[in-house]
Amino acid sequence: MSKENVGVRIRNLREEREINREQLAERTGLAPEFISRMEDSGDVPSLGPLLKVARGLGVRLGTFLDDQVSRDPLIVRLEERQAGLNMHKDHGGPLALRFFPLGLGKTDRHMEPFFIQVLPDPAREKSLSAHEGEEFIVVVSGEIELRYGRETQRLKAGDSVYYNSAIPHHVGAVGPEPAEIYAVLYIPE
Repeated sequence: MSKENVGVRIRNLREEREINREQLAERTGLAPEFISRMEDSGDVPSLGPLLKVARGLGVRLGTFLDDQVSRDPLIVRLEERQAGLNMHKDHGGPLALRFFPLGLGKTDRHMEPFFIQVLPDPAREKSLSAHEGEEFIVVVSGEIELRYGRETQRLKAGDSVYYNSAIPHHVGAVGPEPAEIYAVLYIPE
């Protein structure tokens, strides 16, 4: 799914529910201008705002990514893996994360599994995000820096971390090379 489709889906869901942008802004705590840019460009700056929009619309996060019929067991072959969602550091800023959803087609899922390419970010200040739920990450390649509250941890290939995502956090690549991770997000309904 392209980033453009995410914005279109948000707009379509909002219109189906007969909610205007100002009402969605009120429900999410996001600025109406931010919602307009997200719908029009499809850019998603971080997971936090996207989760707020999902909650404001009364849908699960995966609704923005797929609308396929549920399958069991769901198998995603490496050669069939497709990029789904790109998140930017700031709205219109450099690309920070490239998500490859691994749960597409399983509409009754309770977790959101992803393969994620974490792109280098030379900025010193990293904006932290927080949202309800939990995250589990396994580093596949490269090195990851996790800022979690006031702590900073570095993880290398083979390392994993499980944390409460309500605590402000940031996951970024260390150094000039991208890193790759598997991440599973649990977001309570």
